Amino acid sequence: MLKTISNNFILGISCFYHDSAASLIRDGEIVAAVQEERFSRKKHDSRFPINAIRYCLQSQNIDLRHLDSIVYYEKPLLTFERLLETYLAVSPRGIRSFIAAMQVWLKEKLFLKAELKKKFKSLQKNLVPNTEPIIPEFLFSEHHLSHAAAAFYPSPFEEAVVLCMDGVGEWATTSTWIGKGNKIKPLWEISFPHSLGLLYSSFTYYCGFKVNSGEYKLMGLAPYGKPKYVKEIKDHLIDIKDDGTFKLDINYFKYHRGFRMTSKKFHKLFGVPPREIEKELTQFHMDLAASIQVVTEEVVIKIAKSLRQETGFKNLCLAGGVALNCVANGKLLEEKIFDEIWIQPASGDAGSSLGGALIAWHEYFKKPRKPNKSDSMKGTYLGCNFTNKEIIGYLETINAPFQSLEDLELFEKLAQILDEGKVVGWFNGAMEFGPRALGARSIIGDPRNQEMQSVMNLKIKYRETFRPFAPSVLEEDVANQFEMNVKSPYMLLVAPVKNELCKEMTKEQEKLFGIEKLNIPRSSLPAITHVDYSARVQTVSEEKNPRYYQLINAFKKRTGCPTLVNTSFNVRGEPIVCTPQDAYRCFMRTEMDVLVLQNQILIKSEQPKIEKEDTWKQEFELD
Repeated sequence: MLKTISNNFILGISCFYHDSAASLIRDGEIVAAVQEERFSRKKHDSRFPINAIRYCLQSQNIDLRHLDSIVYYEKPLLTFERLLETYLAVSPRGIRSFIAAMQVWLKEKLFLKAELKKKFKSLQKNLVPNTEPIIPEFLFSEHHLSHAAAAFYPSPFEEAVVLCMDGVGEWATTSTWIGKGNKIKPLWEISFPHSLGLLYSSFTYYCGFKVNSGEYKLMGLAPYGKPKYVKEIKDHLIDIKDDGTFKLDINYFKYHRGFRMTSKKFHKLFGVPPREIEKELTQFHMDLAASIQVVTEEVVIKIAKSLRQETGFKNLCLAGGVALNCVANGKLLEEKIFDEIWIQPASGDAGSSLGGALIAWHEYFKKPRKPNKSDSMKGTYLGCNFTNKEIIGYLETINAPFQSLEDLELFEKLAQILDEGKVVGWFNGAMEFGPRALGARSIIGDPRNQEMQSVMNLKIKYRETFRPFAPSVLEEDVANQFEMNVKSPYMLLVAPVKNELCKEMTKEQEKLFGIEKLNIPRSSLPAITHVDYSARVQTVSEEKNPRYYQLINAFKKRTGCPTLVNTSFNVRGEPIVCTPQDAYRCFMRTEMDVLVLQNQILIKSEQPKIEKEDTWKQEFELD
């Protein structure tokens, strides 16, 4: 029987693992999407996304009565089945972990539908007091199906093969799909405990970074090392077939039966225990990072080649946490296996809230799909927006000195400020959905400035010096700055810096190791050129983000450089700022020189003096 739909609004949510989020679609169009962490100020917040849901609804002036359905991004009972089967298979080992997991499941997750209804009823009472709360139909997608839907439906393709790779969903860790029209059909999958995502996370853990948030650090560390341990990894940890499918030797891991990722056998293989958080990073850790990166790239490329051969499809869509490995994505692009690649910018579990809503619209309600020639993500600018009037009202309330400027004057002034080597907090329009700052909530600087990377890392972000910064480049100038000729609006592709911009190292410099290489200028854009002469590129179009485009263009007119340094507007361990209040607080706590809130410009030296104290850093757990 054909399911009927009346209000044309569907809400998707993801929560209770990590990166809780809510997404809202109207008539199949994505109208709002945001992570809970942006409101709660707790990074990777996994709680019920009440603030994100409230924002999505209020952005369209609706409440729960206007929804046709609410979609949860996975099926908890299948996950519970996997946990039980896994623990039974390894018992009596893992008993402490089993007891801890069961306490959570029996208290919260096993009766999730009832718990969700309870939370939504409470929310509706707050939204519409003195009325009987009416809760729409609840639907449950599957974890990897939600990833696949988030990858294919917003893509510009009429048909494509879809590859989803992450830690684990209910059972699947790698899944492949065919997307055609409004249908998504499964091809094959690899099941838990064999997981490329969890293999990568095991090295994240072993190198002293936090699992589910520190993987990008491992990727950033890799170019400082040499892939010395590829043979050990392939001989002992993972068996990779010619078609890219793989199997792990589970004896080296503990993620399936304990509280840590790796076993004593893993530690014995590499000769040392896991690095403690914040302890010294050595060349050993850099070489490990380089090695697991090479192995990851091999798996991804082999699977892509086999999918092209198996299906004959010319287009590829990617989602899942592994799709955020932009170095592997860049290698995939270089290989030219597919004519075009589209990657969901919110590839992790946050984006699955969107996938759940879209699968309901197209599969459950049988609605047709009309691909957008670029894509349907609206540049990811799907979150909170603030007017100049609202911002001015806030600044006047706190007595903060500021100046309001029209766009043209503002951009010319900022171009001069950036040219002088100053660092600017840029708060512009609707907030981005996903982990990347793309010119809405960004900290920006001059990429030609050799000191910019260390200044931003140490004085503003308060993070490790090795971590690279990304360039935002005008879309039409990307081929002049980087070895790539495709659009990269979501900062998900790594490409080499243009050869003529690069500087060769001296023989003395070539002898240096690891972090010692950091201060060697690699190109005429040293602040965004990584040690391997690469950069994680964001192309900026006038259509998707006109104000950010015009700012970069003003900088180009002044300096001849069509590129800016772009990093997320936050300090280490803090979620990206959401509101003007968040932005001003971050501005005053760091050594940023200038803050721009829409058309309001604030100079640090003119702000009221505050007593310097660092206790606020304890608010944010280090990632």
